Formats: sequence, C-alpha cells, structure tokens
Amino acid sequence: MNRFLKTCLSLVVGVFALTNVAFAYPDVPDSHWAAKQIKELTEKSVIVGYPDGTFKPDENVTRAEFAAMAIRALGQEHTRVIQPVNFTDIDESHWAYSDIQKALYFDLISCDKNGELFRPDDSVSRAESITVAVNALTTETISPAKALEVLAKKYKDLNTVPEWFLIPAGKAEILNMIVIAPSAGDNLEPTRPATRAEVASILYNMMIQAKLNPNAKLAEAMRKKTGEGFVIDNAIVQGSIGTIPAGTIVPINLNTYVSSQTSQGGVMYTAYVPQNYVTKGDHYILIRKGAGLRGQVLDVRPGKYFVRNGVLVLKNALITTENDQTTSLNGLTEIKKDRNWWMKFVRWAFKGEKLEVETQGTAYMKLLQDVKVDLTNGWIYAN
Repeated sequence: MNRFLKTCLSLVVGVFALTNVAFAYPDVPDSHWAAKQIKELTEKSVIVGYPDGTFKPDENVTRAEFAAMAIRALGQEHTRVIQPVNFTDIDESHWAYSDIQKALYFDLISCDKNGELFRPDDSVSRAESITVAVNALTTETISPAKALEVLAKKYKDLNTVPEWFLIPAGKAEILNMIVIAPSAGDNLEPTRPATRAEVASILYNMMIQAKLNPNAKLAEAMRKKTGEGFVIDNAIVQGSIGTIPAGTIVPINLNTYVSSQTSQGGVMYTAYVPQNYVTKGDHYILIRKGAGLRGQVLDVRPGKYFVRNGVLVLKNALITTENDQTTSLNGLTEIKKDRNWWMKFVRWAFKGEKLEVETQGTAYMKLLQDVKVDLTNGWIYAN
C-alpha cells in the first residue's frame, strides 16, 4: 500500500489531487463515524482515495504521508523554506521532502539537530498525529498534573502515554481534538498506528482550530500581505483569494529596447512588474514588484510617412513570481503614444508615427484572462 501511495503522490508532485468526479467511497458509507471528515478533506484534496475507488479507512498512514497531508490541510503547500534541515534517511529526491521541511518550519514537528532520522516510511502513531495537530495552534500552557487530571476523567490506559505526549494530549483533550474510534472504547491508544479515518478526523479538527488560533508562524503565513503600489480598482477579494479581472490594464517595464522601426515579429522579450499591484482600500498585494514577465513581439510594422503609423504589439505568456513559480499570464501590450487632439489629427492625416519603448521604459499591458492570487503567499492559481 505504502509503495503505491508514494508512487501516486510523486506523480502529482506531492499534491494530493483527487481524480474522481464526485465523492463516493464504497467503503465509507454515510453511517461511518468519520464519513463527514473524510468527505471534506477529500474535496479539499488533502487526502486521496485509491484507483479502485475505495478509501481503506482502516489502513495506516506513513509519517511522510501525514506530513504532506498536514501541510495541505493548513493550506501551506506553496510556502518556501529557505534553510532546510538535513536528515540522514531522506534528501531532496524524496517525494515528501518539501512538505516535511514545511512541517518543520511551521513547528508541527521538531528536530533537535541535523543528521537525525525522519523515518518517512514508518507508520505515524496516534500520539504523533495528535501532537502535530496541537503544535499547529496557539494554546494555553498547562502542567503535567493538569494534563493528567483532564485525561484521567475519560481514558483508562494513561499508563501507556509516553511522557513527551502527556501535555499535547492534555491540550488536545481540553480542545476536544482527540479522536477515538468507536472500537477503542475508553482507551487513548497513543502508540498505536493511526488509521486513515483517524488521520482524516485529526486533520479536520486541526483545520478548524487553526483558523481560530494558529501558532505564530502559521498566523503570519495565513495573513493577507499588504503594501503600497499600483492600485487595481476593480480587483475582487474573496477570503484569501484576490482576482485581477480580465481587461485590467497594468504597467510593466521592459528589459530591452523595442521599436516599430527595428524590432522583428516573433522575437522574445522580457519585462518585470515595476511596483506592487495592490487592491483598492486595504492594499492587499496581488503581484509583487519585481515579478518577471516573458513574451514575444506579436505584431510589428514600421511607421512610414503618408503610408501608415507604426504598429508595435507585445504578447505576454508567462510570469515568474517571488515564489519561483512560473505560470501562464496572458496579456497584450499595444504600444501607443499619448497625443493631444491636434497631434492625433496630424498622425491620422499624414501618418508615419514611430513607436518605441526604451530599456527600463514603461508600457501598459491588458490582461486577457482573470488572474487569481492567494493573498497570503502570492501563489497564482492556473486558469
């Protein structure tokens, strides 16, 4: 099973993508104790079923799989980690390497020093999975005595609770985050491998609590970033997603000189965003200053007196953001000069106008499609 999951997840570059058209696991009926949580996390692409359409709720989950699921449940799959921790049993070629580094960065898991083992293929225990969920939160400090007090009211097997898990377990119980399958009765079973159904429920509880009281690093990551820049009046904000509508005109600066008289059609060009694109009012940053743009000269015709005015049109295709994300951004830049009514008449009557943009010069691009951006991290969603 684990071999299959690793292969499946690596094929989608670590993203838990759901391919079934509608949620329907034959082995997770509506009467299943975790059906609600499994359904919601499936719809959010946090967890994934098997090719045969089943979910296998009683199977185990590896530590690597759980780290990836936790990061997706928190919506931090696009976070960048600058200083990774080195493990002796995984490297950058491992399919979950990036997600494990993110889990470390957000303090979901801990590592004392470089060179430790991560044990990516070991089954994640109930204690480990519940601790990750608690670590995602800002919680009140409690003593070991308080943890024992709240746990003793409900669970019979406290003698099996590892010392390191006592306080996370107490906090989880106070927050009503401990998941107990019906078959477990009054037992916490901290060292038993967590099942897929239990993991879904634990992550579901974490998602709810993290929206209210995330830990400090998550709170910063989940905050919509603000700044000054070019205001896009018609930008739409829905939750953490900002949309720049198609038809919006934005400034760009060209890295190379272009001219209706000398440029050739089909030649590639590069440009960049000269200032932040921000929303009106709250000034949420949509696209950051410095994002790179790439495209080609779409149409170019030299201006000739008494024949025609020059034509210079650029077609943008790609954008590269501060996240090192390169994705499509379709825009059209038609170079024109601002003229008063008299010069417009002159150029209309006598023609011959020449068009150019100097290196580092500003032009204006019209977006040909909506651009949807995560306002917390600048990630652009493909259309």
